[in-house]
Amino acid sequence: MSLVQCPDCEKLYAELDQHIDSVKDNMGVLINVLHKAQEIFGYLSEEVQQHVSERLNLPLSQVYGVVTFYNFFTMKPKGRHQIKVCLGTACYVKGADKIVERLQDELKVPMNEPTPDGEFSIHAVRCLGACSMAPVVLIGEDDYYGRVTPDEVSKIIAKYRRAE
Repeated sequence: MSLVQCPDCEKLYAELDQHIDSVKDNMGVLINVLHKAQEIFGYLSEEVQQHVSERLNLPLSQVYGVVTFYNFFTMKPKGRHQIKVCLGTACYVKGADKIVERLQDELKVPMNEPTPDGEFSIHAVRCLGACSMAPVVLIGEDDYYGRVTPDEVSKIIAKYRRAE
């Protein structure tokens, strides 16, 4: 995310720098700083990783190594509303693949790509721990939808569009 592409980048980098200044004297702050950077920017672009590297006086290879090692970190943008569809056995057998297809048709995006407005992205997960409600969709961290049918997808998406 270069300053040219991001009108708010100066403000976002200032927020990140303030956080870095508050923790940089502590040992092992890299993961903490990367969490904060991802919270601020939404993902860890090459530019953000370079900035963290310079501000913490660490090799870029070390920053990149941590970012690529931990699944929590992402180097690709995600939608504000991340839609996770369980594709575990119970959900798949009960039609989760049809839910994914309908979501992709409704939002007009492939898996793991944000919609052009940045509001939604669709992600396959292996298990959400709610097999009795298969097929299951999770939006964000807390909104579970069980026994979802393809016909319910539009209504679910509309709820989040209205919330904006």
